[in-house]
Amino acid sequence: MKTEVRNLTRVFGKTVAVNDISFSFEDGNIFGFIGPNGAGKTTTIRIMATLDLATSGDVFYDGVSATLYPEAVRRVVGYMPDSLPGYKDIQVWEYLDFFARSFGLKGAERTRALDDIVEFTNLGELRNKFLYALSKGMKQRVSLARALIHNPKVLIMDEPAAGLDPRARHELRTLLKILADQKKAIFLSSHILSELQDICDGAVIIEQGKLLSAGTLNELLAQVNGAPMPPPAPAPAQPQSGETADLSGAAAPPPPVMPKGVSITLKTPRGEAEPVRLKLLEHPLTRSVDLFDDDEVHAVIEGTDAEVSRVVGTVFAAGLTVLSFTRNQMGLEELFMKITQGKVQ
Repeated sequence: MKTEVRNLTRVFGKTVAVNDISFSFEDGNIFGFIGPNGAGKTTTIRIMATLDLATSGDVFYDGVSATLYPEAVRRVVGYMPDSLPGYKDIQVWEYLDFFARSFGLKGAERTRALDDIVEFTNLGELRNKFLYALSKGMKQRVSLARALIHNPKVLIMDEPAAGLDPRARHELRTLLKILADQKKAIFLSSHILSELQDICDGAVIIEQGKLLSAGTLNELLAQVNGAPMPPPAPAPAQPQSGETADLSGAAAPPPPVMPKGVSITLKTPRGEAEPVRLKLLEHPLTRSVDLFDDDEVHAVIEGTDAEVSRVVGTVFAAGLTVLSFTRNQMGLEELFMKITQGKVQ
């Protein structure tokens, strides 16, 4: 199944939250959706999940319009929000059963779907717990189960790894890889770029509601390095569903040239990564730092290799233990730093 976002624009009063963005991805792929806070990611995701209407433009799933045929689209799209409601009177199995019934599953088919999804998300021991009593990680597993209960072809996720501990994040990555192997298309936003780097086939980068870059990781790297990219194909005519304002305006300017950044990985003894992360954050050339489990630190340092060495030297000078230090090939963190400016609406 091909998912196409075509010239999508969403306006709230005088604020253009999403400004004429277009991109596409297909089944079997995991695409990350990244951008600074306030870039328009959640608004775009809600429109893709038929929870909001675009001011202009549309989203198509194998040519089916999300604006004109939202009910049909909901049968093939699973949406996982960034948080799960904390109802105090609903148990996990009741919550999942409600959504199974909402999607028209009946009798033995519904029972089989519930059993399968509970097993897949490892919720067996939580079936009778109330939603409000669950931890953040448990709630995310229930939210994923709810999004998958009707076996959708496309899974749209808003910050699924936010607030999860390293083990829960590892379990989530494993589940997403399995789903991609099942030929589901997965589109997820996240601020944990090191997580996306390990599982994503491509990414969509936006800022201030405008599309800066989209494509596979190799295509994004080619754009940053100055390789010419083919011009986008003209968008086909869109079906109309009532009057909409055309606020697309001029095309977004090319991304600015940013100072060179270097992505590095520091391996530490287990449980000793956090002090290293904090020490790196003290240096003015450090642009981003993330923990990967509890024994690995991923960072992006702005500057030359010599300046990177000096930054890492501050970690050793502080008496902290580093087992290995690796200069990575350019990844999502470095691409993100080069393409975006950190602007908000």
